[in-house]
Amino acid sequence: MGTTTRIPRLLSADGFPEWKYRIEKYIKMKDFKVWRSIIKGPVRITTTVAGQLVDKVVENYIDEDFEIVEEQERALATLTMALSLDIAQGFKEYTSAKALWEALIEVYEGNEDVKESRHDMLRQKFNMFNYIPGETLEAQLQRFTTLTIEMNISGIFVTKSEINKKLLNALPKS
Repeated sequence: MGTTTRIPRLLSADGFPEWKYRIEKYIKMKDFKVWRSIIKGPVRITTTVAGQLVDKVVENYIDEDFEIVEEQERALATLTMALSLDIAQGFKEYTSAKALWEALIEVYEGNEDVKESRHDMLRQKFNMFNYIPGETLEAQLQRFTTLTIEMNISGIFVTKSEINKKLLNALPKS
C-alpha cells in the first residue's frame, strides 16, 4: 500500500477507500503544492492584451508560469503513477489532476445511493461478524480490525463499547 518512498497503488476497486486516504497523506507529505493542485485544479496562465484577458503564449512564460505548469504536471503524473495499469487504462482521457481525482471518486465511491448501500453492507458485515471454525485467533483479529478500519474510512463510527462487545462475542468458545 506504499511507504514514505513508494507511492501507494490502487490495484482494485475494493481497496479504493484505503488508497484514497493513503494517497492523500503521501502526496501531502511529498509536496503539499501538488495536493493543492489536485484540489484546486488547473490554473490558466493568462496575460492582458488590449484590456482583455487571454491565454499567455508558452514562449512568453516567465519562471513563475513554468513552475505553475510543472506543479500541475507533477500532480497529474503522481495520480497516474498511483494507478495500476488496468485501472489507468480507463482514465487516460483526463488531462488534469483535478479531473482525474474527481473521476476516480465518482467511479469508485459512487453517488449517494451507492455510498448508503456500501454503509449498509459494512454495518451488516459488522453485525454478522463471527468466528469461522478452524480460523486462528490472529486471523480473526486481523479480519475484525480490517472491517472496523473500513467502517471508519467510510464514515461509520461505532463506539469502543460496541466494538469490544462484538469482538468478545465473536471469540471461539475455547
